[in-house]
Amino acid sequence: MAHSAPTTPTARPPGGDETSIGLLVQSAMADVSTLIRNEVELAKAEIGRSAKKAGISVAAFAVAGVMLAFAGIYFFVFVAEIITWAGLERWLAYLIVSVALGGAAGMAALVGVRLIKKVEKPERTMESLRELPEVMHREAPGTRRREVPLVNNGEVKLHGDSYVV
Repeated sequence: MAHSAPTTPTARPPGGDETSIGLLVQSAMADVSTLIRNEVELAKAEIGRSAKKAGISVAAFAVAGVMLAFAGIYFFVFVAEIITWAGLERWLAYLIVSVALGGAAGMAALVGVRLIKKVEKPERTMESLRELPEVMHREAPGTRRREVPLVNNGEVKLHGDSYVV
């Protein structure tokens, strides 16, 4: 036991119940404080190991990506050489491969632009940020200029046509 409260009933001073309760509370607080410090240290150690493993994993994926990019370059050189075997001039074969890659890149860019346009703005956040100066206005104790928002299962109830409460 971490606390040092007297164990025999005769060792208690007068009014001993209050003193022993105080000692027990003090001891419990010290134990809780030590426990929390130890848990924080354990979490730091575990997170440190996890972060190191994650960093090594990310580096391995980066190396794999670079190697794949080089492999892609050599693959398209191979495709151009295959076209050359078909009887076309080498420069024409490389031009065909380059135009095909440029076309694929253009298509990917178009898809990206269309998907970006479909991304929704965080309307509720923007609206609440616009109202922040008004919300931060200090009010007299016990008075409220605005309704308290109603939240049910993580959903904020819409007041009228806006989320502002």
